[in-house]
Amino acid sequence: MTQPTRRQLANAIRFLAADAVETAKSGHPGMPMGMADIAEVLWNDFLRYSPADPKWFNRDRFILSNGHGSMLQYALLHLTGYDLPIEELKHFRQLHSKTAGHPERSETPGVETTTGPLGQGFANAVGFALAEKLLAQRYNRDGHAIVDHRTFVFMGDGCLMEGVSHEAASLAGTWGLGKLVCFWDNNHISIDGNTDGWFTDNTPERFEAYGWHVIRDIDGHNPDAIKAAIEQALSEEGKPTLICCRTIIGFGAPTKAGKESSHGAALGKEELEGARKALDWPYGPFEIPQAIYDGWNHVAAGKHDQAQWQQGFEAYEKAFPSEAAELMRRYHGELPADFLAQADAFIAKAQADGQTIASRKASQLTIEAFAPLLPEIVGGSADLAHSNLTLWKASKSVATTDPNANYVYYGVREFGMTAIANGLALHGGFIPFDATFLVFSDYARNGVRMSALIPAHAIHVYTHDSIGLGEDGPTHQPVEHLASLRYIPNNDVWRPCDAVESAVSWKAAITRNDGPSCLVFSRQNLPHQPRSDEQVKQIERGGYVLADAEGGTPDVILIGTGSEVGLAVEAKKQLDAAGLKTRVVSMPSTDVFDRQDSAYRESVLPNAVRKRVAVEAGVTGFWRKYVGLDGDVVGIDTFGASAPAEVLYKHFAITTDHVVAAAKAL
Repeated sequence: MTQPTRRQLANAIRFLAADAVETAKSGHPGMPMGMADIAEVLWNDFLRYSPADPKWFNRDRFILSNGHGSMLQYALLHLTGYDLPIEELKHFRQLHSKTAGHPERSETPGVETTTGPLGQGFANAVGFALAEKLLAQRYNRDGHAIVDHRTFVFMGDGCLMEGVSHEAASLAGTWGLGKLVCFWDNNHISIDGNTDGWFTDNTPERFEAYGWHVIRDIDGHNPDAIKAAIEQALSEEGKPTLICCRTIIGFGAPTKAGKESSHGAALGKEELEGARKALDWPYGPFEIPQAIYDGWNHVAAGKHDQAQWQQGFEAYEKAFPSEAAELMRRYHGELPADFLAQADAFIAKAQADGQTIASRKASQLTIEAFAPLLPEIVGGSADLAHSNLTLWKASKSVATTDPNANYVYYGVREFGMTAIANGLALHGGFIPFDATFLVFSDYARNGVRMSALIPAHAIHVYTHDSIGLGEDGPTHQPVEHLASLRYIPNNDVWRPCDAVESAVSWKAAITRNDGPSCLVFSRQNLPHQPRSDEQVKQIERGGYVLADAEGGTPDVILIGTGSEVGLAVEAKKQLDAAGLKTRVVSMPSTDVFDRQDSAYRESVLPNAVRKRVAVEAGVTGFWRKYVGLDGDVVGIDTFGASAPAEVLYKHFAITTDHVVAAAKAL
């Protein structure tokens, strides 16, 4: 073969994708076949990346928001020289392969974020682009543009129908993310058929209204038109760009091109052979001529680009050594050397001070102490900053060009907020936190799930954690939410009982680098609990003995979290007086407690003590794993009501007296 044409290079993507889907008898061939020409121009002419070092700091980020077309990305990674051999493509969608049904960051080198839930990859990308903007503002100097990369996104009609894309697009325009370029695969097809019956938005005008630069009516199968559109996008520095590409789903398939039948199922042997003839591809399944491999291979070019950047970084490092060291520390996810010591000193002081305050206020005090130590902290709230108490003295809006910008005013966009925070975390260089009321974690739930699944080091702050918020009533009173969040695998949920546990929960969330944490705080004041130094250390283990029985093995164990720990401590006094030896266990994080060794868990909750009462202002079923069928749970299995907090606790029978009665009844 002579020098391959652009169409031949693109066809390599098409047939690797179609052959992999055919072999698996499962997958989505239509999108890769439809977007192959766009991908070829972007990856060969514009994208900066290094297959030899997928984590190169200044690479461009490529995100496949329409993640069902994962074989497009796998084909690109394989062809350009990433560590993704052809055997992995042959095992598409098979157990333990690096080519899962949707792109997974933890499985495949070169995948920036796990995508599949439509719209979220796009929202993650807004976080990636925001991260680049903030790092550039802080670290770049005249003549030293060491942070200078773009975020490119592929997305389909489905992504743009999802509400999260509206939330994220609005913010991207507001922030003027000029290094964000998105390709809309406008093929007019989704699973149910032609989208004319359910997607008639004027998408270009909508994005222009959001403040985007919009390039309309690009033929997604014309390389010259695609190249010109990308060049135009790169010339726009003040706005994100949407390139509207008209494509044919399943391009080349003789009877299924342009139809929903090519979307989510193998083409079939006859159709695939017809596509080979139609596109003049005389090669067998997974057969790629060496000339086409040579035309795609980007290893040498990537190393060259990375070496050039490294040379510039070394010059920057000589001129600005402290800034260079801080940037690399942040990017590699390392905390400052003195952070843990300073955090522990703050926790010890909180124990000594013994403040009775709302845990949301304790959270704010902790942020005020920790954020100045951690320039990587970037916070935000969904229009509830003054209720969530997430602002601190040094907060500066990311909508500015301030080099120390560190706070995001998300507006009422809980889902978009969470997905953008995931993007900030995945980009590197940031530990983001977002915030809203606990009840509105429902809006953000799939974003939280993705935090845990990817995983992303994001911190989700939720306040107003129970019926204790009072008069706003059942619409704002979370009941099932704590249990729901705890059931998400790899998601650490903390519900601290006072200022000390609040500070420890923040430390745990910051130091955890293998997944997210949900920090759940109260609106109402919580009493300080006395502790020894050893007990303060044990908070980090998720559950510990806060107040023990005197005179040997306890007769009954009371388990509490958050605002209900105070009830358990008061109940212990009455039970002790009645001759029942009582232990109180504070369990701010069941997830963390469950990871402790069996000996420690036995020391806190001995198997021999079957008389146990858990108390939490939420649904009771979750606690059965700790109290067993022999125990009892004091909680609430209905929705709340509108009344002052103290009235509600009595009305729903979550009081000291009810805890005492439950223990005695055992």
